[in-house]
Amino acid sequence: MSNLTPREIVSELDRYIIGQHDAKRMVAVAMRNRWRRQQLDPELRDEIAPKNIILMGPTGVGKTEIARRLARLTGCPFFKVEATKFTEVGYVGRDVESMIRDLMEIGINLVRKEETEKVHIKAERNAEERILDLLLPGNKPQTQGAGFLMSSPDKEKEPEKPRDESTREKFRQMFRQGQLDEREIEVEISVTGGPQMEIMAMPGMEDMGMQMSDMLGRMFPKKKKTRKMKIRDAYEVLIEEEAGKLIDMDKVTDMARERVEQTGIIFVDELDKIAARQDHGGTDVSREGVQRDLLPIVEGSVVNTKYGMIKTDHILFIAAGAFHFAKPSDLIPELQGRFPLREELQALGKDEFYRILTEPKNALTVQYKALLETEGISVDFTREALEEVSEFAQKVNEETENIGARRLYTIMEKILADLSFEAPDKSGQSVSVDRDYVRAKLEDVSEDQDLSRYIL
Repeated sequence: MSNLTPREIVSELDRYIIGQHDAKRMVAVAMRNRWRRQQLDPELRDEIAPKNIILMGPTGVGKTEIARRLARLTGCPFFKVEATKFTEVGYVGRDVESMIRDLMEIGINLVRKEETEKVHIKAERNAEERILDLLLPGNKPQTQGAGFLMSSPDKEKEPEKPRDESTREKFRQMFRQGQLDEREIEVEISVTGGPQMEIMAMPGMEDMGMQMSDMLGRMFPKKKKTRKMKIRDAYEVLIEEEAGKLIDMDKVTDMARERVEQTGIIFVDELDKIAARQDHGGTDVSREGVQRDLLPIVEGSVVNTKYGMIKTDHILFIAAGAFHFAKPSDLIPELQGRFPLREELQALGKDEFYRILTEPKNALTVQYKALLETEGISVDFTREALEEVSEFAQKVNEETENIGARRLYTIMEKILADLSFEAPDKSGQSVSVDRDYVRAKLEDVSEDQDLSRYIL
């Protein structure tokens, strides 16, 4: 769990997300509170529930990006899901408990990756020894778990030949220097999952079918498949296989369960789409049903997964939605109470668009420069050109649908479409994208409003 202060978290988010200062402060405090909770006595720690958040604002203003960057920053298990994917129990579709199962899978992968890095050096050493065992015919054949083709029965009866350590060290040096990379060897690799089994699940119970398929697959021994590979490629495969042997999966599961339960984050997007609007005639069973199913998960319950029971009491839920037509008050009262913190994100204008094009570490201009540099083209964007792009993006958003910063993608692609197509033929050239260049590329769509609706 990261121990960054709220100020440090906001500073890191500022490197990728422009504006929305209040929303950044709110999520930063929420994350710091999770760290503070870990410092308390276990008795009091269990009594402190996370303060779930609703982020409101039009599309393209940074709601999803704030949550995604926050998860990367803190190293917590993070899962993003659209509320519209779920249906009430009994209808065809996914049930809300599947989000906890997916979060647990992410936690398992996260912890397994960390544990693999810890044993990587030992796995490399073991993989190297296995390759040398195959390359030197005088060595004793590998037996259980060797991963390579076994010697024939006749050869196995032969007495073991003495090891030639000097020859082995010579091969070791050649291997480490890359002199044997192109040499081919035959290896036996494990095929994960055992026999392929298709489990036909009832509608709405696809997750149970996947768990049943996984359970049956583990009941059968792993298959071995013989492949002829270059030593360079075989080395990477064997490192992964050796790392898998060194990792205690029971320990990984326990660590992942603890991390998911205590620091997991679920980002529920499009929450406004399951709100029953007051002006909507009748009762929308599907929408309100999803809310009722979502309620126990958010307030705290136990979900059964293939890795055991997962408690959701301390998982942080961050919900988001445009809330153009529906309002948070249109949610059922019990669910409203489980999201006590709310923040409205502001729509973006030309000033924010200009900052988005220039300030973030992964700004669009940086991305396009890097892409075209691979073709040997040097691209320079002038300040006036980017101001023109920002102003045009604001204009199109006002005249058509406001999709926020995503409008910049469509405009930049339109401006650089010809250059991207002709790039292989212009290697070594320098291109300056100025105001006149931008206006020339956008001239046809800027004059025809109907055309801009479809193209931009």
